[in-house]
Amino acid sequence: MDHALDRPPIVRRVSELIGATPLFELCRTPDDARLLLKLEQFNPTGTAKIRMARQMVLDAEERGLLRPGGRIVESTSGNTGLGLAVVAAERGYTFTAVVDHHAAADKLRAMKALGAELVYVAEEGDEELATAAREEYAEKLAAETDNAYFTEQHNNPANGVGYRPVAHELHAALDGRVDILIGAVGTGGGLFGTGGELRRTVPGVRIVGVEPKGSIAFGPPAHDYHQSGTGTPEGATIGAMVDYDLLDEGVKVGDVEAFATCRAVARRTGLLIGGSAGGVVYEALARLSSLPPGTTMVALVNDGGEKYLDTVFDDDWMAARRLLDPDVEGEVDALLTKLRHTQRKYA
Repeated sequence: MDHALDRPPIVRRVSELIGATPLFELCRTPDDARLLLKLEQFNPTGTAKIRMARQMVLDAEERGLLRPGGRIVESTSGNTGLGLAVVAAERGYTFTAVVDHHAAADKLRAMKALGAELVYVAEEGDEELATAAREEYAEKLAAETDNAYFTEQHNNPANGVGYRPVAHELHAALDGRVDILIGAVGTGGGLFGTGGELRRTVPGVRIVGVEPKGSIAFGPPAHDYHQSGTGTPEGATIGAMVDYDLLDEGVKVGDVEAFATCRAVARRTGLLIGGSAGGVVYEALARLSSLPPGTTMVALVNDGGEKYLDTVFDDDWMAARRLLDPDVEGEVDALLTKLRHTQRKYA
C-alpha cells in the first residue's frame, strides 16, 4: 500500500507527509503533446530524496543493521542528508553527514539545523565535487564507530525501492498514460526506481536519463560541473542503481543550459526548480515539439530552486563562473512563451 495515497488527515511524523506530490503541466504543443513536471519539492525537506532516505533506514532496521540509539552515516551533497536528518530525528538516531563545499550552502545549513553532524572532506573555499573522498571517509567512519551504519546511497537497493511509490502516483494520476519518463541520473535510484516500477504496468514507457556535461555515467569527457546532487564525477564509481538495461537513452546537458532553464522557468511561470531539474526540463523542452500528437512526457523535478538562490539565481555567482548567458535564457524563454501560449489556447 502506498503511504501517501492513504494519508490520514492528521499526521504525527514529518515523514508521513512524504509523497502525493503534484503534477504541473508546463506546456504543450498544438497537437497536444504535453510536458508534465512531477514536483518533488512538495515533499518534506523540499526534495525527492527523502523518499529513499526513509526507505534505506527502514530497510537497515529490518535487516538488523541499525539498532536503537545508533548512528547513520552518509556521504551527501545535501538532499539525501536532509532526508536522513529528518528520519534520524524521528527515530532516535544520530546522523553524520560527510560533505564538501560543492553542496549548496542552504542545504548544509538546513542539515545542521535538523541536528546533523557535518564532517567536511575539503578545505573551506574548495568548491570541487569530492564524491570519492566523501564516500571513502563515510565508509571508514562507519566501520570504526560502534552501532553505526553507512547507508551508501549509490549502492543501496533500498534507494530504488524508495521511489517505487512515484510510479504508483503517476499511474494513478494519469491512468497509465505515461509515454516518456525523463529524469536526472545521480545515484540512479530516482529515475530507475521509478521507471522500473512504472514499466510493470506501462511496458512501453520510454526512459530517458539526463546527466551534467562532465559526468561520466554516459561516457567521457569528464570535467568539473556545478549542477549539484547529480551525475558521477571523474574518480567516483558509477553506482549500482544506474540500470543501463532500463535506460532507453542517456543525454548530457551543460550547466549553462540547465541554469538558464531554471531562471527562464521561474520568470515565465513563478516556479522555482533546482539546477539538475533545469537540465532535465531543458532536454524535455528541446524534444517536445518533435513528439507524436498526444504524447505525455513526465519530467522528474527532484527539488525546488529555493536552495539555489545564492547560486543559480544569483547573477554575480553565475557571472563569476561564466555560467550567465542571457542568449540561452532568451531561447528557453521564447520556447516557453510559445508553448505556454498554445497551452492557454487549448485549455
